[in-house]
Amino acid sequence: MKCISDLTKEELTKELTGLGEQSFRGKQIFTWIHGKRAVSFEEMTDLSKALRLKLFDRYLICDPGITRIQSSKIDGTKKFLLKLTDGSMIESVFMRYRSWNSACISTQAGCAMGCRFCASTIGGFIRNLSAGEMAGQIYVMEKETGERISNVVLMGSGEPLLNLDEVQRFVSIISDSDGAGISKRNITISTCGIVPQIKSLAAKHLPINLAISLHAPNDEKRRHLMPIAERYSLKELMDAVRYYYDETHRRLTFEYALVKGENDSKKDSDELAGLLRGLNCVVNLIPVNPVRENDLKRPDNKSVEDFRKRLAMGGIEATVRRELGSDIDSACGQLRARTLV
Repeated sequence: MKCISDLTKEELTKELTGLGEQSFRGKQIFTWIHGKRAVSFEEMTDLSKALRLKLFDRYLICDPGITRIQSSKIDGTKKFLLKLTDGSMIESVFMRYRSWNSACISTQAGCAMGCRFCASTIGGFIRNLSAGEMAGQIYVMEKETGERISNVVLMGSGEPLLNLDEVQRFVSIISDSDGAGISKRNITISTCGIVPQIKSLAAKHLPINLAISLHAPNDEKRRHLMPIAERYSLKELMDAVRYYYDETHRRLTFEYALVKGENDSKKDSDELAGLLRGLNCVVNLIPVNPVRENDLKRPDNKSVEDFRKRLAMGGIEATVRRELGSDIDSACGQLRARTLV
C-alpha cells in the first residue's frame, strides 16, 4: 500500500482526481495529515464515509512509532529512537533553544559513509527514508513535547544527498503553508561532500541552508576520518561548493568535528583558514562526542577556543556548537547502535 503522507499537496491532488474525486480533496487531506496531524482516516470527519473507506483500502499514514526517549536533565534535549513500519530503527533529536525549537532528523536508516567519529554507520546502510517518514519524525516530536518545531536540520543518520529526490519532496511538504509551514530558510541539509549531488541541489535553487561536513583541512587527514574523501578530493569538493554559492548566493556552513591530536593543531587551523578564505561562510566547530565504538577523544575547552581564535585571525568566522544532550547518547547513531548489539 502507498504511504499517503509521502505525497506533496500537488501529488495528492492528482492522486485524488485519479480516483474520481474533486481536486479540492487533495488539499483537504494534505491539511489533515500535515497540518492537523491526523494519524488515521477516521479522524478526517469532513470527508464522506465512502471516501474514507476508499483511502483506507489504498493508503497508509506512515507515522513512526516511539521505541525509546532519552531526556537530558541539563538542557531539555530529547533523543527519540523511532521504529518505522518495516521495523527499521532511526533516531531524531528535539533541541530547545532560547526562542525556538529545532529538530535533527534522519534521512536514511543506517549510513554507508563510514565516518570514523559517527555511530550512524554501525550496522551499515539499510534503506532510504521517504518524505513522509522524514516529516513524521517532526510530528512525533511535536506531539510528545507539546511544542512547535520551527527549525529543521537533516543531520541525523544517513547522507541526505544520496536520497535527494525524497529530501526535495520532504522540503516541499514540510514548508507548505497548508501543512507544517516551516520556512525553507529554516531548513539545513548537511552533506559529507557528494560532489555531483551538491551541483544537482544547486540547480534546484532552493532557499535552504547547506552545511558541509569538512572535518579536516587537507586530503590526507580527511581520508583518515572520512572514506568519502577517497572518492572526492578537497579541490573537487571546494569547486562544487563555490558553484553552489554562485548559483544560490546562500551563505555556507562548514562543520568541523574537533578530534584531539588529529585535526585540532595550530597548523590545522591555519590551513583551514587558507582553504576557506574568500568564501561567504561560517565554520561550526564541534568538539567530538565520545563514542564507545571508537577511540577518538574530545579536545579540552582551551584547545577548542584557541582553534576558533586562530580561524578568526585568519579572517574566518567560527562558532563552537552549543553542546546539547551531553548527559544522554547525543552523538548521531549512538542510541540506535545500542539496539544492534
